This record gives sequence, C-alpha cells and structure tokens, in this order.
Amino acid sequence: MDTLFTLFWIFLKVNLLSTSGSASVGLLYNETVGLFLTDEQFVQAVGLSTLLPGSDALQLAMFVGYMVAGMPGGLVSLTAAILPPTALMLGVVLVLHRFQREAWISRFVEGLTPAVAVLILTVAWKMFNAGGEIDWKVITLGVISLIALVKNAPAPLVLLAAGIAGIFLFK
Repeated sequence: MDTLFTLFWIFLKVNLLSTSGSASVGLLYNETVGLFLTDEQFVQAVGLSTLLPGSDALQLAMFVGYMVAGMPGGLVSLTAAILPPTALMLGVVLVLHRFQREAWISRFVEGLTPAVAVLILTVAWKMFNAGGEIDWKVITLGVISLIALVKNAPAPLVLLAAGIAGIFLFK
C-alpha cells in the first residue's frame, strides 16, 4: 500500500509541477531513478513511451507504475497523471477566459519557454550520460538522429530506426 501511495504522490507532484509531457520527464527522472528504477530502465521506459502513439507522459506513467507495482501500480499512476492536471486545466481555462485579452498572460507563457527548453536539455544530457560509454557508434547514431529530426522526420520513426540500428551496432 505504501508503494501505491508513493506512486500516486510522485505522479501527482510531477503532473502538477510540470508544464508539458516532455518537461515532466525531467521531474520524473529525479523522482523515480534510484527509488524505483535504474537509469537504464528509465531510458528504456522513455524510449518505449515515445515510440508508441499517444501521450508520452501517460504512457510513461503507466509503464513506470506497472514496473513498480503491476496492474494496480499502472492504474494508480495513470489516475494521478490524469485527474489533477485535468482539474487544474479546467480552473486555468476559466480564469484565462476571463482575462484572455490581458498582455501579461502572453508574456507569462513566453517566459516559460526558455525554462522548459533548458529542463529538456538537462534531462537529455543526464540520459545520454547514463547510457554507458560514449564511443563512435553512440555519437554517429545521435548525429544521424539529430539530422533526421532537423529535417522534420517523424520522431517515432527516428526512434524506431535508432532502436533497430542499436540492435546491430551494440552487440
């Protein structure tokens, strides 16, 4: 029961303190790695949740919850990931609808952008370093993936191709 409550609290906290699915990955990393998951398991969970269609954050919540406590853990994590942000968004929409023409609202949202970008880069760096040794294969695969994403290739296809390449490169 303590594990389920801990999962609920972690996903409640992560989803109330982050602004997007990708930003929540950084907070989730800090909350779960070492407590429930290893670095490798977290990297695998993020990769799998990004590869599948749908919301990355919800899939990551279900995956982590399921790995920790089976089906009940997945359901508790999913509930904590869905309900509070939904209620919060309803309240925000009601307030924003009332103040929609105010200039400070758009400036507030613009101020969030650099902070979210830095958070995503920080998590990417931590995940990159947690992957093990950095050799020519890792760098080549990363550069090719970056080029594909800059050329607007669909992210799930880039991940799938990198995963298939990893099967052959990292024997």
